[in-house]
Amino acid sequence: MTEDWIDRLPEAVGVSENQIKRNEPMSRHTTFHIGGPADFMIQPDLKQLELVIAYCTKEQIPYTIIGNGSNLLVGDGGIRGLVIELAAPASKIRVQGNRIYAECGALLSKVAGTAADAGLTGMEFAAGIPGSIGGAVFMNAGAYGGEMQQIVESVDILRPDGSRVCIDGADMEFGYRHSVLQREPGIVCAVTLSLQPGNPEQIRSYMKELRDKRVEKQPLEYPSAGSTFKRPEGYFAGKLIMDAGLRGFRVGDAQVAKKHCGFVVNRGKATAADVISLTDAVRERVKEQFGVELELEVKRIGEFS
Repeated sequence: MTEDWIDRLPEAVGVSENQIKRNEPMSRHTTFHIGGPADFMIQPDLKQLELVIAYCTKEQIPYTIIGNGSNLLVGDGGIRGLVIELAAPASKIRVQGNRIYAECGALLSKVAGTAADAGLTGMEFAAGIPGSIGGAVFMNAGAYGGEMQQIVESVDILRPDGSRVCIDGADMEFGYRHSVLQREPGIVCAVTLSLQPGNPEQIRSYMKELRDKRVEKQPLEYPSAGSTFKRPEGYFAGKLIMDAGLRGFRVGDAQVAKKHCGFVVNRGKATAADVISLTDAVRERVKEQFGVELELEVKRIGEFS
């Protein structure tokens, strides 16, 4: 694949040259602060997104979609082709009665804050999740008894063939960290949330209560990708890891967090290889001691050695 396609991209999709980053370290775009360089990166708005996908499809250019990078482990070899980061240019938020319309790049914390300002309850659980709403829908993000499936009314999706479809929340096949988008390819462009009227002061108070719990129980002082392992049925991953004697276990600068063993944190200069070596060792020890197979919740993308 020659790289002249990147020189033609700005005119083809209506972006300026300086909107395209070259050899961009993915460590700048993940909450783990880990990842090698992307060949190219662009942050389109929704109109440009359609054109970018059409262009990549026509030119047979590999592309990777990311949001806020809060549930990603990017390989040390980086990502080939074009990384499409859905961020500020695609982050409009609109309140419509008891509904909120949010574009995919809007941060969950911002959408939850908008809901609170409008006196709408139901999204408090999401206020402290460090992700975008597009990524949250993709994986049915949740915390403290709440999940996206409880509030998603409909999802505007762009298919790889360029078609746009609107899927009802009830048809999104939401499950534990799962949605239909993990089975049928598609990009979340926007989401309509259905919320309930509430008291703004009570909503803010509950959000603060949940935020305080996060600070108390989670290792927010270090970069991480959130909960590293999915919750095994009938168990808690963090407790299994702790009971296996792995609190503080370390490979390079990747470490099982001492505050909460369900998190792997970056103590400074961790590599993706460090994280993989550590999580493989954790999974092996837990399987050996308790017969439970831990599954990674963090999504791996890019090139791993």
